[in-house]
Amino acid sequence: MNTIPKNLSYLADYLGLRLQNAFLNFSELQQIHCQILTNGYFHSNSLVTNFLSSCFRSQKSRYASVFLQNLPGAEPSLWNSMIRVSLESGVCPDFLGFYNGMLLNDVAPSKTSFSLILRSCAISREAQLGEAFHCQILKMGFEFDMILQTGLLDFYAKVGDLRCAQRVFMEMPRRDVVANNAMISALSKHGHIEEARNLFDNMTDRNSCSWNSMITCYCKLGDISSARLMFDGNPVKDVVSWNAIIDGYCKSKQLEAAHQLFLSMGSARNSVTWNTMISAYIQSGEFGTAISLFQQMQSENVKPTEVTMVSLLSACAHLGALDMGEWIHGYVRAKRLKIDVVLGNALIDMYCKCGNLEAALDVFHGLSKRNIFCWNSIIVGLAMNGRGEESIVAFTAMEKEGIRPDGVTFVGVLSGCSHSGLLSAGRRYFSEMLGVYCVEPGIEHYGCMVDLLGRAGHIKEALELIRTMPMKPNSMVLGSLLRACHIHNDTKLGEQVTQQLLELDPCDGGNYVFLSNLYASLNRWDDVKICRKLMNQRGVHKTPGCSSIEVNNIVHEFVAGDASHPRFTEINGFLDEIAKQLEGLGHVPNTSSVLHDIEEEEKEGAIRYHSERIAVAFGLMSTPPGRTIRVVKNLRTCSDCHSAMKLISDAFNREIIVRDRKRFHHFRNGSCSCNDYW
Repeated sequence: MNTIPKNLSYLADYLGLRLQNAFLNFSELQQIHCQILTNGYFHSNSLVTNFLSSCFRSQKSRYASVFLQNLPGAEPSLWNSMIRVSLESGVCPDFLGFYNGMLLNDVAPSKTSFSLILRSCAISREAQLGEAFHCQILKMGFEFDMILQTGLLDFYAKVGDLRCAQRVFMEMPRRDVVANNAMISALSKHGHIEEARNLFDNMTDRNSCSWNSMITCYCKLGDISSARLMFDGNPVKDVVSWNAIIDGYCKSKQLEAAHQLFLSMGSARNSVTWNTMISAYIQSGEFGTAISLFQQMQSENVKPTEVTMVSLLSACAHLGALDMGEWIHGYVRAKRLKIDVVLGNALIDMYCKCGNLEAALDVFHGLSKRNIFCWNSIIVGLAMNGRGEESIVAFTAMEKEGIRPDGVTFVGVLSGCSHSGLLSAGRRYFSEMLGVYCVEPGIEHYGCMVDLLGRAGHIKEALELIRTMPMKPNSMVLGSLLRACHIHNDTKLGEQVTQQLLELDPCDGGNYVFLSNLYASLNRWDDVKICRKLMNQRGVHKTPGCSSIEVNNIVHEFVAGDASHPRFTEINGFLDEIAKQLEGLGHVPNTSSVLHDIEEEEKEGAIRYHSERIAVAFGLMSTPPGRTIRVVKNLRTCSDCHSAMKLISDAFNREIIVRDRKRFHHFRNGSCSCNDYW
C-alpha cells in the first residue's frame, strides 16, 4: 500500500480518494480499517460508505458485513446504503446478510431499500423471496405506500404471477399514472390486450409511457395495424414511441414501412433505432444493407454499442467480409468496449467464417470467461476449416474445464472428423453421445455420420445406419449419401437416392440438377430432357451459383454467367489470361458438371464463368500482390474449379480461401487444405 499521510488534516481526503473505484487487497483494506477506527473517522458516513463499497469491489463482502455490525453507532443510512451496494453486486446471500443484520441491530429498512429489493427479485425471478418481502413491507406498515405497491405489482408481473399483480392493483387506495402504466404493462405481457386497452381508455391522465405500453403490446401480438393507429394517435411521441413502432414493423417483416419511419425520425434517432434497423436487415438476410446502414450511422456520429457490434459481426461472418470485421474488432479495442462472452463469441464466429482461424483462436484464448457457445464456435470453426484433429483437441479441453457438450458441439466434432477423414474417432464420438455424454443423437448427427462413412467409401455401412435410424431420413442425410455416390461413382445407387430426394422435396432444384448431371455423365440425353421437362412443369428453378468478395470494404457479388458488373469487360479479359496460364500448366477442364448436350469447347466456356472464378479474377485484378483472396459461395464448388484454384494460387503466388456451402478450402502453392478429401 502507498504511504499514508501522517498529517491528520489530509488523512480523510487521502483515504476517500484511495477508496474511490479502487480494487484493494485484504492487507490494504485492513490498514484503512485501522485508520478509520484509530482516527475516529467511523462517524463519516461518506468515508465509511466508500470503504464498504471498496470491500465489495474487492470481493470481501463478508469483511464488510463484520465491519458494519461492529461499527459503533452505525446510522440507519449506512445500513440502507449497503443494501443498495450489495444488491448492485448481484450476490443474493450478501444482501440477505446485511438485511438480517439491520433487523438484529433494530434498524428499519427504508422504502428505497424495499424498492431496490423488489426490483432485484423481479430481475432474478426470485418469486418466493419477493413474496417474503411483501410480508415484510406489510409488517413495516407500508401497505398503503403507492411507490412500494407499484413495485410489488411490477414484481409479480415480471415473475409471471398476474393474479397477485391484479390483486395488489385492486387493493391500492389510489392509483397514479405510474401504477396504471405498470398494470397495462403487466396485462400486455400476459396477452390480456382487451383489459389493457380498457384500462388505458379509462385513464384520466396519460403520459408517453402509457401510449408506448399499448404500442408495444399490439406489436408483441403481431397486430401492427392497431399499433400504428395507437402510434399515430399519440400526442406525446418520444424516441421510445418511434423505436417501438419501428421494431414492430421489423418483427412483422415489413422493412420498407420500418425504413420509412426510420427516415422520418431524422436527428431524433438514437443507437437503439439504428440497432433495430441493422438487426432487422441482418435477420432478413440483407447483410450488405446492414453494413451500409452502419456506415451511415458512423457518418452521423452516432455512437455504436456492443449490440451494434454483435449484429454487424454476424453480417460480416455471413458475407465473409474480413476487412470490415477486423475494423469492427479494432473499434471495439479502441473504444475499450467490454468483450464479454456474447461479443467474444461474435468475434470468434466472424473470424472462423472468414477463414482466419488464428485470429479466432487469439480472441478465444483472450476471453476471461468462456461459455458453451464460445467453445462450440471454435470447435465448429476448426471443423469447417478442415482442422478436424484440432477440433477434437478443443473438445477435450472443453471437457477439462467442466463444460458439458451439447448437440451443436457434436455436430462440430463429427463434421470435423468427416472433413478430415477421421473415421475411427467419428465412430467413437457418435457411439458415446448418449451413453457417455447424455446427448440424444439428432438427424443432424446421423447426417454427419453418413457423410463421414460415405466419404471414406463405407457406403454399405452408411446405408445400414440410415436403415436403423430412429427417424425418417431427411434431405440432409440423403444428400450426404448422394455426395458419397458421386465421389465413388456409384451411379446406380445415386439414381435411387436422387429419386428418393425428389419424392421428399419435389421443389428442390438441386436434386434435378444432380440427376441431370448423372444422366449427362452417362450420355443419357433423353433422360436429361425429361428432367428439364419435369422442372418446367413443376416450376422448379436451379439455384444460380453466387459468389461474393470484399474489396476495400465493399462486398461485390457475382452470379454465374452474369455480365452486369461495371468492370466485367476487364474481368472477362483477365479470365482469358487465367485460362491461358492454366492451359500452359497442363490443366484439362473437367466438364462432367455441365449437363448440356453441347460441344466440349462450349462446356469449357460454361465452367470458366462459374461465379467463384469471376470473383477470384476480380480479386486478383483489384488487390495488391500477395494479398489473400477470400471468396464466399452459396453452393458447393465443382471439381474443375477446385483443380483450377490450386493452379491459380501457385501461378499468381496468392493464398485463395473459398468458403462454399459445406466447408473452407485454403489454396496455397498449388495445393488445398482439404488434401482433395472433400
